[in-house]
Amino acid sequence: MPLHVPPAPAPALRSVLTALGSPTAVREARTPSLRAAQGPATPELPLPVHVLDRITAQGLSATRLAGWRFLIRCGDSAVAAADTMLTPDGWAFSHFFEGPYVASTERALQQAEALQQPYQARLLSVPGLYMLTLWLHGDCSGDGSEGHPAATDLLVPLAPAPPGIPTHRPFPVAELLPVLTHRATPLPLLGSPA
Repeated sequence: MPLHVPPAPAPALRSVLTALGSPTAVREARTPSLRAAQGPATPELPLPVHVLDRITAQGLSATRLAGWRFLIRCGDSAVAAADTMLTPDGWAFSHFFEGPYVASTERALQQAEALQQPYQARLLSVPGLYMLTLWLHGDCSGDGSEGHPAATDLLVPLAPAPPGIPTHRPFPVAELLPVLTHRATPLPLLGSPA
């Protein structure tokens, strides 16, 4: 089934294209693979980045849109990514980066293409666990910048993930959320009232 990638806001895409066209932005970026890239670099696969700030014992709190991430492709593979953020003046380029999440995101997207059900691709960051997942949202027509994970949505942990959480395996939100809740809930200190 085709994977649906929601359209990014036009100003977010323009800001990334402007940064890619700026020798200063590319040279100062800590992305050797982008600086060494042969041929044109193009931003592709815009994914809304949602952040899950808190996981409570009762379950999932609402997510918030933190930005849009574009994979930067040179030739046959993604060599870097570009993040944008919302400022008081609108969407703006934030930074380029590379590392394991770039290849892991590309791999997870390829795996998601083979699923039998259509999904809308998003990213869900869980800062409290230093974790990033590909969020496969069941409502393909929904606004990619809004919403929260439904129990039937899938989360695919990207590498590196916290110990004990397998990467590149799709988990229903209802299955992975209790694990994340358990991990994110601080344990009471010995001798303190529980």
